[in-house]
Order: sequence, then C-alpha cells, then structure tokens
Amino acid sequence: MTVVVELKTVDDTHEFGRRLAGVLRAGDLLLLSGPLGAGKTALTQGIGAGLGVRGDITSPTFVIARVHRPDPDRGGRVTLVHADAYRLGEAADPRAEIDDLDLDASVDEAVTVVEWGEGMVEQLVDAHLRVRIDRRDDDTRAVTLEPVGGDWAARVAELS
Repeated sequence: MTVVVELKTVDDTHEFGRRLAGVLRAGDLLLLSGPLGAGKTALTQGIGAGLGVRGDITSPTFVIARVHRPDPDRGGRVTLVHADAYRLGEAADPRAEIDDLDLDASVDEAVTVVEWGEGMVEQLVDAHLRVRIDRRDDDTRAVTLEPVGGDWAARVAELS
C-alpha cells in the first residue's frame, strides 16, 4: 500500500512530519529520498518536533549523522538519529562508510531517519518506510510513503 500526500508549504511539511512522528517508535527506520531542496530535512524537522527531541534539526550533510535525545520538557519519548548518506554515495564502498557510523548500534533504541540512504541501510532492520519527496514546479511537494515489511502498511494507513 503506497500513500501519496500533497504538501503546499514548508509549514505543511513540518506538520506532516509531526503527524508521521505520531506513528513512529524506537526501532523504526525511514529512508528519505528526493532531489536537493525537496524538503527531506524540513520533514525531519517536523518528525523531531513530533518526537519532542532536543536541539535544532539541521541537515547533517557535512557531519553525516546527528543524534537528538528526547527532551522530557517537550514530551520527548524516543531518540532521533538523523543521517545523510549523500556524500557517501561517492565513496568506493558506501556500505562500509555506513557501517563506520554504527547506525546498527542505536537503531533498536531510536527512530533513524536516513536521507539518501536507499541501497545502503535497509539491512539494518527487517522492515522500514521509504519516503520519496518530489518538488513540483509550483513548489508543492508530493510525498510518497512506501511501507516495506512489518506493520508499516497499517501505520501508514493511519496517516491517509
């Protein structure tokens, strides 16, 4: 079951991320894809807000991964690991570089969001959610949610 959601503004993208956070739990892996500027980090900012994590969510392109701990004052309930594999795609062995990040060490206790991670991180868990964001000419975003295994289809259905 694939679900497509249209988002007209960046605020809509943030709000959808908050809604998506409502169906997330520790151990979840989300793979975000889409062209540069599509809204992957904006969606992750909404997810972080919905999870109640500490710190500003910014693109981890140059640091590769950021860990955002739950903030009890904001109702935080689970850690968010936000990784960006964009630069790793140029590496001779991007999977080895992903292994060096030790994402597998935290994947069971955190919600892990990986931008540009398709083909590199799926092996971390048995089930995951693919999220494709496409930016249209009028600046609306089409967000395609594709559940892969587990109970993702039922959780995605809650969002439509």
